Amino acid sequence: MIRKILFADSGTGQVQDMLKNLLKLPAFKDTSINILHVVKEELTPDIEQKGYETGGKLLAQALQDLKLDPGNVNTILRQGDPKDVVCKVADEIDADLILMGSRGLKRLQSILANSVSQYVFQLTNRPMLLVKDDIYVRTVKKVMVAIDKSDAAMYGLDLALQMLRDYSGCELLLLRVNPDLPGNLSLSQAEMDANPALAPAIQRAKQMGIAYKTLVVGGRPGATICNVAKDQNIDLLILGSPDRRPSIAKSMPDLDRLLGTSLSDYVRVNAPCPVLLARTDAS
Repeated sequence: MIRKILFADSGTGQVQDMLKNLLKLPAFKDTSINILHVVKEELTPDIEQKGYETGGKLLAQALQDLKLDPGNVNTILRQGDPKDVVCKVADEIDADLILMGSRGLKRLQSILANSVSQYVFQLTNRPMLLVKDDIYVRTVKKVMVAIDKSDAAMYGLDLALQMLRDYSGCELLLLRVNPDLPGNLSLSQAEMDANPALAPAIQRAKQMGIAYKTLVVGGRPGATICNVAKDQNIDLLILGSPDRRPSIAKSMPDLDRLLGTSLSDYVRVNAPCPVLLARTDAS
């Protein structure tokens, strides 16, 4: 259940529009919003003071633009390294979802440019919704969940079903990409509905009373997920992203993701819509 959202506001990008669209969903009616702005540590007190003043103005502007219920919103102004502060505050408030903007940097670019969103994704164990600065954010009407047999994919599905409950105006697409199938193979609807990887997802959607469609395709998972999202005009893509690191390494970045070799990193960079990465511990 998403009861607390941490909105890491940098004052730029499309992420604010995404938050507005989320709050239109009935499931978010009673969700509390925590708006965070981080002031970077500077060499002189004067520059730091200006940073606090600018941050305060950005938070005030965000409150005005979002038109939030004062009883459901909390503003937080902190100083420090943004990527560390976001993770710390998320733990302090026990956030159910972190919402951030992203420049969509690829591979080593994210390291060299000190990407905040990328590092937060490495270090947090919480669901994270990334909104690239160069995409158009639409009202959430079409949601796609990439399904495989992992616990992380089922967790992503559960998040989608929670978000879509009591929302009749939304379409849910359950996508199964099977790399063993030819990319041009055409399956009947009955064959897709009978796919064993989709069976648990279909059952959960039926139990929640949420209308769904299924799609089974072949091809390379990362590129295929992004292509389907584009072809189907998906407004929000949800992807399971298991944390594969042992407990002793939880505080260290996942090099596979930093180097861009993971599925979640590929989709994060190339998806044509906002991406909700559902993080769970690997089993």
